[in-house]
Amino acid sequence: MFNIVGKRGWYFVISALVIIPGLLSMIAPPGWASGGSGLRPGIDFSSGSALTVAFVEPASPDAVRSVLATVGHPQALVQSVGENSVLIRTRVLEEASGNVVSERQRIEDALEAQVGLIDASGVDTVSPIIAQETVRNTFLALLVASVFILIYIWYAFRRVPRAYRYGVAAVVTLIHDTVIVLGVFSILGRVLGMEVNAMFIVGILTVAGYSVNDTIVVFDRIRENSIRVPDRSLEDTVNLSIIESVGRSVNTSFTTLLVLVAMLLIGGESIRELLLVVAIGVVVGTYSSIFIAAQFLVIWDRREFGRVFTLGRREAAA
Repeated sequence: MFNIVGKRGWYFVISALVIIPGLLSMIAPPGWASGGSGLRPGIDFSSGSALTVAFVEPASPDAVRSVLATVGHPQALVQSVGENSVLIRTRVLEEASGNVVSERQRIEDALEAQVGLIDASGVDTVSPIIAQETVRNTFLALLVASVFILIYIWYAFRRVPRAYRYGVAAVVTLIHDTVIVLGVFSILGRVLGMEVNAMFIVGILTVAGYSVNDTIVVFDRIRENSIRVPDRSLEDTVNLSIIESVGRSVNTSFTTLLVLVAMLLIGGESIRELLLVVAIGVVVGTYSSIFIAAQFLVIWDRREFGRVFTLGRREAAA
């Protein structure tokens, strides 16, 4: 039987090599690397206005960007959302006051004069207070979800010795997956200027659910084998359980990933961040349920936390 658990140190090394660049990208100051700061916030987090403009004729984003620079919005982000439409993200637009025309109206007038006739337009504005509440509620949702996951798994696995460890391992795996996704998007924010928005939050919560589901599949097999043969060592039980469940986990994740990739190729810009987050989460969640969550139980049982990164070398030498 293939000894998956015996190489557990290497799995944590691989995770560290993936997590560390993402963490460095998130904590590095703005201006480091060409893309500015990591985790570039959209208006859902940083406050601002998103103006969608549909022209009668096809419009070039570069032409729109040039017009915006002339009306006091040189830092605006312009994104094409169709042949005739663009999405403009900028600071909060000021409303009309007295005889002063609103910023939205000045922008639209300039665009009509220099780019083309506007067929329709709409604007969404997020105030700084709403943006702060969005960030706070996101962290609160993840915290509450983690607590309920811990309690639920602890209760569901109560027939297994030290059942609380399964709940802690699931939460640790959830944090592991979330940090990797955040790190990847931080790097994408620096390199490609990709923003995080409300869809990103939906994706993170979806990844959390998928990660826990995949982890419980492996844990459930460990529970069954532990009850069936209680005298077997936890290391051997975990190894057997992984071998018995890895096919199901990989096949489920592979079919899910195929659908996500297809939607990424044919889907619209509005759900791109959601699909990308979930696609990354599926890959990371499958890996972590097998090579992190289950191995964490063995490491805890053998009290190997202080030497986890040396286990792979020792196994290779043996």
